[in-house]
Amino acid sequence: MTDDQTGHLKVSFFGPFYASYVIAELDQEGYQWAMVTGPDTDFLWLLSRNPTMQPAVIDQLKQKAKEAGFNVDSLIYVNHNSDELKAK
Repeated sequence: MTDDQTGHLKVSFFGPFYASYVIAELDQEGYQWAMVTGPDTDFLWLLSRNPTMQPAVIDQLKQKAKEAGFNVDSLIYVNHNSDELKAK
């Protein structure tokens, strides 16, 4: 998933500890979502500016992730609309 057009983030945790993240896919029109991975197929995040994503976008990103070797069957979906989150 890396080439000249792939973005990378270098994130520092508590000083000298760094992690590498790859911006594998990005909504370049509205910057509403992104697919971010770790340096290998152990970590995958589908990120959205909104509490929900269009199912078609999720399907598209899952297909790209699967083609890249990620196990998309074990993705965890967070419910951002629960009453518990609204209370915080």
